[in-house]
Amino acid sequence: MEVTLEKHRVLYSRSKIQARVKELAEEISADYEGRTPYLVVVLKGAVVFASDLMRSLTVPCELDFFGISSYEEGARSTGIVRITKDLDANIESKHVLVVEDIVDSGQTLNYLLNTLKQRRPASLKVASFLDRPSRREVDVKIDYTGFDIPDAFVLGYGMDYRERYRNVPYIFVLDHLPNGDDLLLRRSTGEV
Repeated sequence: MEVTLEKHRVLYSRSKIQARVKELAEEISADYEGRTPYLVVVLKGAVVFASDLMRSLTVPCELDFFGISSYEEGARSTGIVRITKDLDANIESKHVLVVEDIVDSGQTLNYLLNTLKQRRPASLKVASFLDRPSRREVDVKIDYTGFDIPDAFVLGYGMDYRERYRNVPYIFVLDHLPNGDDLLLRRSTGEV
């Protein structure tokens, strides 16, 4: 799918993403040799990354989904976290690998990790497709990172703007948002 927006630039191409996901899968597979990682996929943005990642793993894995949000129709976290979908299974004594699309402030991931720790997994690690350390407010450990990104509004490969562009197979940056929502874009990058 090609994006029809006039001003956007590709940050990570489809081929670069595929190569990096394969590298991450090899690293995760080696680390989990002899164990079965229980992938906790953070909805909705991490679904694309998780799908590609689990197909590349060489160890068996289990899969569950967790819905959590700190974003209100905007591009920047509100800091107020709410669970929108809980896990379907008990994770006690399982080797949990949280699969995240992007880590910004760390607030949401920190909340999620604290919630999961209370459920007593055997181990708890994080794989995030993107990391934006320039926005970090809470120190969270990311065990597997796809790419570090600049402080820009990124879309594609699961990440959206008002539920659109998730299906774009690459990561891109917009210079202008559709429908004149540039104020939202400037807020997301801290310009306003």
